[in-house]
Amino acid sequence: MTRIVQILVLLGLVALLWHAADGAAALDLLQTASPSWLILAVVLLTLQTLLSAQRWRVTAAQLGLSLPLGDAIREYYLAQVINQSLPGGVIGDAGRAVRARKAAGLLISSQAVIFERLAGQIGLFCVLGIGLALTLVVPVGFDWPVWVIGPLATTFSVLIALPFAVALTMRLIPTETHPIKTTVRSFVCAVAARGVVGQQIALSLATAICNIAAFACCAAAIGVPLPLLVVATLVPLILFAMVIPLSISGWGLREGAAVLLFPVIGATASEGLAASVAFGIAFMLTVLPGLILTWLRPLAPVPEQP
Repeated sequence: MTRIVQILVLLGLVALLWHAADGAAALDLLQTASPSWLILAVVLLTLQTLLSAQRWRVTAAQLGLSLPLGDAIREYYLAQVINQSLPGGVIGDAGRAVRARKAAGLLISSQAVIFERLAGQIGLFCVLGIGLALTLVVPVGFDWPVWVIGPLATTFSVLIALPFAVALTMRLIPTETHPIKTTVRSFVCAVAARGVVGQQIALSLATAICNIAAFACCAAAIGVPLPLLVVATLVPLILFAMVIPLSISGWGLREGAAVLLFPVIGATASEGLAASVAFGIAFMLTVLPGLILTWLRPLAPVPEQP
């Protein structure tokens, strides 16, 4: 039932955006898109996948789960193929955790996947935060509307307060083996421990920059070059719409966000729609090696640890 609802949401959004954002004009822009910019977007998204696979390895190793680089890359590609094909956008990641469970148990393999994805979102939020902070001192040529500022201020307030809330919760829980305490400690060990935090920051910022830059390349491909600060602030907001599990791989939601936000910077809604669709196509091309790699060399079963 949930999948049916997600498919209906996607179809409804596509129909709505086609009429609201002049889908015919967006289609014309896509037909004249620059291949070189689109190829660069695919290259950046491929690099993002490779860096994400390495981040998963680093995260898993901190939890006691060893992942060979080749297997991690194939698993990550396979997860992206599944996420692009099925509603929800997380089924492929769940498969990663299930297939790696024999090496360290389902709990640890699941934590490694969840913590790795969370580290990636934190990296994207950091880029957004840095970009927004810079807009306070560097003129960007446009003003954020109230309907954007309100949710942003609320979100960042919650994020700033979250570490303090977690620390307070940890102090109030008397039992050392409580699931909340063990989960928080596992996250700190995997992402923020002294020996690994530098790698996590570098990998998460790098994957976020690759993702954001790829979208900017897709915008440039249709003739809408975006200034650097616009890329750092506008694009993350568009990409965060993909996290909402209401459609297939964020399709429709990402385009809706682009249609709403592109006019803020003086572009048209049809340009936002075309840029977002181009990004979606580039990402679909990026995951194709996952099918090839899996076909050429099927994933070997992970041996159980003694």
